[in-house]
Amino acid sequence: MSEEEQRGRGASSVHRVGGLLGDLQAADEQPVAPRRRADAERNRAQILAAAEQLFAEQDPRSVTMDRIAKAAGVGRATLYRSFPDPSSVAVALLDEHERRLQGQLIYGPPPLGPGAPAGERLAAFYLAMLDLLERHLPLALGAETGPARFRTGAYGFWRVHVRTLLVDHGVEDPDPLIDIALSPLSPELFQFQRHQLGLSAERVGRSLTVFARRLLESGGGR
Repeated sequence: MSEEEQRGRGASSVHRVGGLLGDLQAADEQPVAPRRRADAERNRAQILAAAEQLFAEQDPRSVTMDRIAKAAGVGRATLYRSFPDPSSVAVALLDEHERRLQGQLIYGPPPLGPGAPAGERLAAFYLAMLDLLERHLPLALGAETGPARFRTGAYGFWRVHVRTLLVDHGVEDPDPLIDIALSPLSPELFQFQRHQLGLSAERVGRSLTVFARRLLESGGGR
């Protein structure tokens, strides 16, 4: 049966019932999904805005679902319909920033994007990631610490990118080097270097640029 036939069949059914019952049926058949989607999107925006402020103002480990709900002005049930825990809220916030970087890695100009030697691209990736951590460290600490870091979609993307660079460089056995290459970018390490050792982001970046080139050399290649 075609879509038009289905609509005609539905309309004729309501017409045959007639009276108040027919009016109620007609009302029940009015679309409500767009209104519900708009409400859900508005609640999500409120939640994310409030959570980003909380993560920026306090230790990310102290951010709870109760605090997020209160700051966002939504009920706990509304919050839990969108996010199961504070970490998932942080992941959603960090995702937007990480997706921008992912786009630059795929489509951007070299050396961050395609067209530069693998060593230069890896160094550029390090610098871009350090900049992301510098600007959004509270979110990264809330979303990507400990074993949870390895389960995020972003980490999977970084692994593919780094493996591609290692293969392009001609590294004979790239897989063991992937996570070694990504280990300097853990949020906990960055926090330790910046806020406990007092190292500047520029100083860390210079060292990682040298590390990128030497790592590729140590793995062999063309």
